[in-house]
Amino acid sequence: MRRLVGTIAVALAGLFTHAAGAWGQHDHGGGQAQGHQAAQACAIEFEQVVGEGRGFGMAFVADQNGYPGPMHVLELKDRLKLTADQEAKMRELMHAMFAESRPKSARLLEAEAKLRHLFAGSAADDAALRTAVGEVERARSEVRLVHLLTHLKTRDLLTEDQRRIYHQARWGGR
Repeated sequence: MRRLVGTIAVALAGLFTHAAGAWGQHDHGGGQAQGHQAAQACAIEFEQVVGEGRGFGMAFVADQNGYPGPMHVLELKDRLKLTADQEAKMRELMHAMFAESRPKSARLLEAEAKLRHLFAGSAADDAALRTAVGEVERARSEVRLVHLLTHLKTRDLLTEDQRRIYHQARWGGR
C-alpha cells in the first residue's frame, strides 16, 4: 500500500511540474496575439449575450447534469414532443427568466466596465480593486442564480423520457 501511495505521489508531482512549466510558456511567434484576439472576441460575445439576458454558460453545470433550460428545450421541442401546455410553460419560463435577468445582467456589465476603467485610467489600487471585483462577483452571482433557478423549474416540467432525450441530444450518451 505504501509503495502504491508513493508511486501515485511521484506521478502527480511529475504531472503538476509539467503543468506548471507549461503554464508560464508563451508562444512569441505570433500565437500569443491570436490568443489575445480570441479572448477579446470572447469578451465581446460575453457582453452581447449577457446583455440580452442569456446566461453565457452560467447554467452549464445544470444543463450538463439533467437540468435543461427553457430556451434549449424549445429548440428541441419537436424531438421532445412537448405538449402544447409544456411549450406554453417553457415560453413563460424563458420570458420570465429574461425579464428578471436583463436588469441584473446590465448591472454585471456595468460592474465589469467599472473594473476595466480602474485599470484603463490607472486608478487601480488595493481598495478600489477589492470593491470593484466584489461588485462584479455579486452581480454575476445574481445573474447565474436566475438562470440556475429557471433550470430547476424547467426540469420539473419535463417527463423522465423527455429529460433523457434532451440529454442525449445535447450531450450524447446516457
